[in-house]
Amino acid sequence: MKIGVLGTGNMADALATHWGRVGHEVLVGGRDERKAQRLARRMGNGTGHGSLRAAAEFGEVVLAALPYRAGAAVVEGLRSVLEGKVLLDCANPVGPGFRLLTEDGPSAARQLASAAPDTHVVKAFNLCHEDVWRMTPPVFDGQPLAVPVCGDDEAALARVYELVKDTGCEPVAGGGLERAGLLEATAALYIGLWVGEGADVRRIAPPPAYATGPEDGNI
Repeated sequence: MKIGVLGTGNMADALATHWGRVGHEVLVGGRDERKAQRLARRMGNGTGHGSLRAAAEFGEVVLAALPYRAGAAVVEGLRSVLEGKVLLDCANPVGPGFRLLTEDGPSAARQLASAAPDTHVVKAFNLCHEDVWRMTPPVFDGQPLAVPVCGDDEAALARVYELVKDTGCEPVAGGGLERAGLLEATAALYIGLWVGEGADVRRIAPPPAYATGPEDGNI
């Protein structure tokens, strides 16, 4: 698979390194092409580098590893070369005080879809710190990390499921793109609890067998 990467930050590095390692063709693009070149060299595995436009043109799947405030504007400027492609959004619109920056407006993923309406936007990889994605693989207590994925196009979802598996994780169907805002809100909640309170968020939910209450009715 050809993967274009928009951005030269930590998430671009963490995710795309996995994909290059398993044999996908990767090209990293940035506003500063020298940063893109340095990142590509560090990633190895034949990773290419160039401008943001070069990455958008190259990829069948294009990872938008961009700051929330910049994402929609960058994508809108590339909409002509993104047409028909899978646009994978991993952004977290979380601000000071762990506040969800989208508030009552459209999710970050929806904003990308509006900026480039002829792309197939998929939301994934937004619930963990980049160092988790650097793990090979992310396995905890013997269980591969589960990655919720939201999107509307079945072919696009299939491609992203493959990329999730290539990181050593397990894809989980999260519903259509209208549910991407729930993923983003979950990230804001989790980050606030992890960082702000030092809480173990794994303790929030009961085991799946108890999701609808104890089977024997005892409480």
